[in-house]
Amino acid sequence: MSAPADPADQPRSQNAPPVVEDSVKLVSYPKVILLYPTLIGTLIAAVWLTISPEVTVATQTVAAAWLGLLTLNLVVLAFDFPRTASLTLFFLLFGVGMGLWLLNTAKPEWFPAAFDAIGHIKPFANAAFYWTFGGVMSVLFLVVILSRRFDYWEVRPNELLHHEGFLSNLKRYSAPNLKIEKEINDVFEYVLLRSGTLILHPKNEPRAIVLENVPGISKKEAKITRMLSALQVSVRAED
Repeated sequence: MSAPADPADQPRSQNAPPVVEDSVKLVSYPKVILLYPTLIGTLIAAVWLTISPEVTVATQTVAAAWLGLLTLNLVVLAFDFPRTASLTLFFLLFGVGMGLWLLNTAKPEWFPAAFDAIGHIKPFANAAFYWTFGGVMSVLFLVVILSRRFDYWEVRPNELLHHEGFLSNLKRYSAPNLKIEKEINDVFEYVLLRSGTLILHPKNEPRAIVLENVPGISKKEAKITRMLSALQVSVRAED
């Protein structure tokens, strides 16, 4: 006779209610955190040139690719791309530029006058440059991440908390009837970090709390909504 199955080992029912969080932590990062693709590219270039320090065509290609990556990353920081039309225009211009560059590489005799100046541009950087630049960016990222541990928001079923400072200064707001607005104003910010702007409207507060560049904003907003909805259902049941 087989032993009865342990209920803990059985799969959860598809109709089981979603897990409600006890609290949701919200962290607003500065936009410099969006430069992480450049940091990754810098470290890859540094390792590449450390292994192969000889100056070759590949070295110039690495430098050109790194400059292109840095340019794209800076464009993301400098401008917002809220609509599909802006995103399409950006990729169109980038595609045309890359196409012309490849065309000049394959058929330089087609446009000798137009690409003569570009052909003389041969960017170069050694491993020391990439290691130095990557080290500076790594320290900056580390400082930003550590600073966010002393400045963040926490949503609980009954209250909204603002943790601030090394001494953990705490400010409390009323969480019931908290209104939440989610805005994704930049497509690239959402692609890079799934981030956006979260606007909180605590009850009896004259001004809204605006948290920009919150990573994982859709999941955070869904968790807060479930938590506050569960609180409202509990209060009505008690009434």
